[in-house]
Amino acid sequence: MKVLLKILFFIFILSLIIGLYFQYKEDPLHKTILGVDILFLSFVLMPLFIFYRYKNGKYKKYIMDPKSKNPFRADEKNL
Repeated sequence: MKVLLKILFFIFILSLIIGLYFQYKEDPLHKTILGVDILFLSFVLMPLFIFYRYKNGKYKKYIMDPKSKNPFRADEKNL
């Protein structure tokens, strides 16, 4: 999954550079390339990244626990 995310991120950066190059050359295709690139980032890359980062429950130490004495302080046992 980590390798897939790196490959997809590289594709995103490459297409962003190509879209910005076409914008510099004033090619009307740049709007399509940049639009598809942003859709790819929003609906493919970010959900996969969020799933990869939170699949093992690493986020639990950042959740406020109302049962603790101070819910805004991170408990030492959760770190």
